[in-house]
Amino acid sequence: MNQPRSATRSWVGPYGRLLSHPVLRRVLPGMLVSALGDGMSVVAVAWLAVQISPSGQAGVWTGLAVAAYALPAPLGAALLARLMRRLRAARLVAADATLRAVGLGSVALLAVAGLLDPVVYVALLALSSLLHAWGSAGAYTLIAELLPEEDRVTGNALLSTFTQAAYVVGPALAGGLTALIGPGWVIGVDAASFAVLAAAGWSISTRPAAAGETVAAGRVATLGGESAESRESAESGESAESGESADGGVVPEAGAWRTILDRPRLLGLILVTCAFFFLYGPVEVALPVHVAHELHGSPDLLGLYWTVFGIGATAGGLAGAALLRNRPPWRVVVGIIIGWGAALLPLGLTDAVAPGLAGLAVGGLIYGPFTAICTALFQRSTPPQALSRVLAARSALTIPSTALGTLLGGPVVTAMGGRPTLLISALLTIALGVSVAAVLWHARRGRRVS
Repeated sequence: MNQPRSATRSWVGPYGRLLSHPVLRRVLPGMLVSALGDGMSVVAVAWLAVQISPSGQAGVWTGLAVAAYALPAPLGAALLARLMRRLRAARLVAADATLRAVGLGSVALLAVAGLLDPVVYVALLALSSLLHAWGSAGAYTLIAELLPEEDRVTGNALLSTFTQAAYVVGPALAGGLTALIGPGWVIGVDAASFAVLAAAGWSISTRPAAAGETVAAGRVATLGGESAESRESAESGESAESGESADGGVVPEAGAWRTILDRPRLLGLILVTCAFFFLYGPVEVALPVHVAHELHGSPDLLGLYWTVFGIGATAGGLAGAALLRNRPPWRVVVGIIIGWGAALLPLGLTDAVAPGLAGLAVGGLIYGPFTAICTALFQRSTPPQALSRVLAARSALTIPSTALGTLLGGPVVTAMGGRPTLLISALLTIALGVSVAAVLWHARRGRRVS
C-alpha cells in the first residue's frame, strides 16, 4: 500500500520543486502560452497560405510557408552567433519571442487588412523563425542553470510536454477560430502569445539575482562541477578563459562545433536525431493525403489522428521522463526510435482507422520523453559556459530536419501514395534504431576487449 504512494511522491516531487522555483514560476506560463500559439499556427499558417496563393500554386506556397517557419533557424544560429552567444539564457528566450511576436504580428496586420501577398508572407515567416534555434537553446539552458542535475530531465520533460500538449489543443482551437474569424486573426493570437513570453523573459533577464538566491544556487546545484560564482560570470556574458567539465577537469572556452566535435557521443546524438526527425517529416505530408484521398475521410478524422498522438505524447512526456530517469539514456533513445517506427506500421499496412489511431496514440506515448532524454545527455556532457551555444547548434540542425523531410515527402507521396510513404517511413525508422543499437553494442564490446 505504501509502494504506490511512494511512487506517486517520487513522480510529483520533481514537478513540485520545478513549479515552486521563483524564476521558473514567472517564465513557464509564458512558455506554455507561446507553445499553445505555435500549436494553433500548425493550422493557421498553412490555411492562410492556401487562401493568398495564386490559382494553381497553393501547394508550392504552402510548402514554402511551412518550411519558412523552421528552416531559417540554422542561418540565425550561424550568422548571429557572435552576438547571441553573449546573452544569458533568459535573454535568448526573450529575443526569440520578441522577433516571433513582431514577425507574426506583421503577418496578422497585413492579412487582416487584405494587403498580404505570398512573397511577403514567406519572408515574414522566415524572419520570425531566425532566432528560434537560440530561443530553444535558451529555454533548456535556463533549466540547466536553475535546477540541480537530478531535476533537469523533469524540467526538460515539462518544456517538451508544453509543445506536445499544444498539438492536442492548438489545432482544434485554431480550426474553429479560423472558420469563425479567419487565419490572419489566429496568427495574431500566436503573435500575442509570444509577446507574453517576451515580456516574461525580459523581466527575468533584467532583474539581478538576489544574494540569497546566489548562495542557494551554490548549495543545491552545480553545472557539471562548476561553481555558482563561475556560472554567474559565464551568464553575465564575460568571456571565461576556462571552465570545468563534467569530470572536474579544465576545459578551454571553445566554439559550439568544436565542443561537439570533441565529444563524439554528442555528435552522434545530433546525427541520429536529425535522421530520426527527417524520417518523420514525410508523415506530415503522407497522413493528410492518406486520410483525404485513400480513406476519403474528413478533416475531423485527420484532427483525430493528431489529437490521439498529442495525448499520447503529452502523457509520455510527463510520466515517461520520471519513469526512465534512472535508465541508460542511449538505450532509451534507441527504444524510442524503434518504438515510433513500429507504431507507424498499422498506418502503413492497413486502411482500417482503428489500428492507425491506436498506433499513433502508442507512438505519441513512446516518443514523449525523447526530447527530455536527449537534452539531458547534452546538459550532462557539455561544459556549462558552452551549453547555450551547443544547444543552439543542435537546434540549428534538428529543427530543419523535419521540414526537409516534409519537402522530400511531397514528391514521394505524389509518386507512391500516402500509405506506402507511411510504411517506408516506419521501416526506415526501425532500421535506423536497429543500426544505432548495433553501433552502440560494438562500441561497448570494443571497450570491454580493450
